[in-house]
Amino acid sequence: MSFSSDIRGHVKQLATLKQALEQNRLHHAYVFIGPEGVGKKTLALSLAKSVHCLEMERDFCGRCASCVGIENQNYPDVRLVGPLRGKKDISIEQVRALEKELNYRAFTSRKKIAIIDPAPLMNFSAQSALLKTLEEPPAGSVLIMISTSSGGLLSTLLSRCLRLSFAPLPSSAVVDYLISRKGLKPEQAELLAAISMGSLGKALDSDLEELAQEREAWVEGVAALTQDDRMGWTILADDLSQDRERALKFLDWLAGWYRDILIYLATENRQEICNRDLIDGLKTQAAGSTLEQILFLRSRVLLTAARIRRNVNRRLALENLFANIAELH
Repeated sequence: MSFSSDIRGHVKQLATLKQALEQNRLHHAYVFIGPEGVGKKTLALSLAKSVHCLEMERDFCGRCASCVGIENQNYPDVRLVGPLRGKKDISIEQVRALEKELNYRAFTSRKKIAIIDPAPLMNFSAQSALLKTLEEPPAGSVLIMISTSSGGLLSTLLSRCLRLSFAPLPSSAVVDYLISRKGLKPEQAELLAAISMGSLGKALDSDLEELAQEREAWVEGVAALTQDDRMGWTILADDLSQDRERALKFLDWLAGWYRDILIYLATENRQEICNRDLIDGLKTQAAGSTLEQILFLRSRVLLTAARIRRNVNRRLALENLFANIAELH
């Protein structure tokens, strides 16, 4: 199977799928779990191309009608499922339509492939409906669910899938890509690679430089949270809750911030820290914290992000998180 530099570094995942292709033993259902922007969807599409390519066996050329159709999301035997325009979740009606489609015979003589991205946006009813398909998978079908974590998926769904976990890409790989393919200066590439925490997708996001500037205000805001200033965390929660994606970006950064503090407390190794340009603020927060406290707060951040992805009340979820942080300050 061919793959671009966007997903290099995921050797084990690639080897697992390539072996399954060569032996014609693809599993009926996979779940790709890992951070955003590390190549999960790219690899899923690469697998679909390798199954349907007209020019190559168990690999893909990227040029034939099948490869181009899959890349453009316009190929009858490969279906991408996500929230409909203007909707926040993937509905039970979409899942039922997908189930019906998978039970039809493929237009080609090859497999029907469905990619659900992001899978946690399936509501409870949709996930429950999908469970029937996983229990009795249609012959010749492959289902791939893509997620940043397992937290938003039913355990009964996960138990019926082969799980492939994706780690962040090496910082050096992201830096090399930004310099060679995007023409960035080394200093800028290193900063964006550090902030993106191994996510090439994030490093290429036009909003990342804005995030780089916004982090300073976030560091000050989090550091100022105290039990005596409930109004402070209410204002911060209200501000962040206005926009779902901004709230998730904040929580993603905060999880990384606490990761950096853990690394500093354990090793004081600056090279492994993502927010190296904010080292003074990081040292200040680390000085008054224990490993156990930071581990607890990071777990609360990840839980809050999972809840917001499931469309709970954002303001309430953030206020609860800030109350936990204030209690330990």
